[in-house]
Amino acid sequence: MSMMNVVARARIVVNARTLRFPLTGVQRYTLELIRRFREVEQVEPSEKLDGIRGHLWEQFVLPAQLGNRFLFSPSNTGPLIVERQVVTVHDVVPLDHPEWLNPRFAAWYRFLVPRLVRRVRRVITISEFTRTRLLERTGVEPKKIVVIPNGVDVRFHPRSEEEVRKVRNTLGIPTAHYVLSLGSLEPRKNLHRLLQAWERVQEEIPGDVWLVVAGAKGKSLVFREVSFDRLPPRVYLTGHVPDEYLPALYSGALAFAYVSVYEGFGLPPLEAMASGTPPLTGNRTALPEVVGDAGLMVDPYDVEAIAWGLKRLVEDSALREELRNKGLERARQFSWDKTAELTWKVLQEAAQEG
Repeated sequence: MSMMNVVARARIVVNARTLRFPLTGVQRYTLELIRRFREVEQVEPSEKLDGIRGHLWEQFVLPAQLGNRFLFSPSNTGPLIVERQVVTVHDVVPLDHPEWLNPRFAAWYRFLVPRLVRRVRRVITISEFTRTRLLERTGVEPKKIVVIPNGVDVRFHPRSEEEVRKVRNTLGIPTAHYVLSLGSLEPRKNLHRLLQAWERVQEEIPGDVWLVVAGAKGKSLVFREVSFDRLPPRVYLTGHVPDEYLPALYSGALAFAYVSVYEGFGLPPLEAMASGTPPLTGNRTALPEVVGDAGLMVDPYDVEAIAWGLKRLVEDSALREELRNKGLERARQFSWDKTAELTWKVLQEAAQEG
């Protein structure tokens, strides 16, 4: 029986509330699955609803629109009243580190998530790490949780020197030799320690190697967490990077620095590996599951360790080539087609229960 026929018979609806918001890992996950669930129905508000308005819609309006249809909530939350539901939990930051979040947001999630995962028929997590944390934090039955890793988009692959040069020139990157990182306001992304490490190491590496921070929107983003009164030398902030430039931006980098202290999965290092660029990552939470032996892992709380990793990847071309080959091979193990197939199997099984 085709997937399309199963969808029609099961009448599964996707809770697409978060698709009204800017593209992040959670939205990308939702979109990649919806694209592969042919003719699946999706329900979302008629407009973007921020904060409490969005959660009120999800808890009270969405259940009234379901009828007898089965619900898939792919973005951490779902209506507590709906038992005929599968929910995907990407991480448990609100339970593990509420201090990183808006207090009201954290309080709501700390109330909702434990009750929701105990209520619904199945819970999908995107890593063994998130599964373990969810079990410890919520007391949910282990048999209800299924681990299905994320995939990586096929557009992430090594790009030609010409394409890399065009993107580099378009973004104004001042050198052909750079370490790439991603700018983020979230404390767990650890940008401040990365910049501290770069300040310590930049005089020990070739003078034409820069740190490129993609997505940073001005110095206020950086300085909120960094104890500098200035940026370290040879740091370039690209500003917003259009999604279509990312594959070439990854592909042209000497290395990709992602020293996050907490990840439910870690999609950017996987995208870097698929693009042929070795990652430098933190050695905690879900990142070892994603990177395996295809990257250099360091203690993300240790600035000296991060500096050592940066220096080693910049200077050791043989290591970069070894990790590049391992990364390309490892990235092939992750595909959105496989993620969608396994997810659909869970949805079918849960929908057919009594």
